[in-house]
Amino acid sequence: MTSDSALTSEQILSAAEDVLRRYGPAKATVVDIARALGVSHGSVYRHFPSKAALREAVTQRWLDQAHHELAAVTADPGPAAERLHRWLATLFAAKRHKATDDPELFATYLTLVGELSSTVEEHVDTLAAQIAVILADGVRTGEFRPMDADATARAVFQATAHFHDPAHAGEWSDPRCEADFEAVWALLLSGLAA
Repeated sequence: MTSDSALTSEQILSAAEDVLRRYGPAKATVVDIARALGVSHGSVYRHFPSKAALREAVTQRWLDQAHHELAAVTADPGPAAERLHRWLATLFAAKRHKATDDPELFATYLTLVGELSSTVEEHVDTLAAQIAVILADGVRTGEFRPMDADATARAVFQATAHFHDPAHAGEWSDPRCEADFEAVWALLLSGLAA
């Protein structure tokens, strides 16, 4: 049981994940989340002004989990081609991990993401910006041909959508998926190389 004064937004978001996993987005309520925390629903509303704001925060938290590891790959020194491959492979692994290890929560997030297009657009913009940094580094070092890094980053993101867009999650357990990923990577690299 959590006291109202000690309650944090992070505790609420963790409890919201558990409740969403258990009941799904259609049936989960703020009262359920408060009950799981042992507080009144008013305590939850002090941190999140509405159910919609809470759902958006849960979705944002889920999407942001990918940003941190990918930002580290983006900032790593080393050849741009190796970093871009590792960045794409890390994104694919993270999405596949979420889909296979916690399918109930993954399905819930798919529903929530569908409701929050601006949150998803911001997420995609962040990821494309990370790709653009790696591409610009590759152009600067002569690994990659000259290009508009921002436009090419979005193209790389779209070209690899099969390996990170949740719409394709059902195909990620196919034994050929890794080989398909590497084939797409080889094709992209041949188009980027100087």
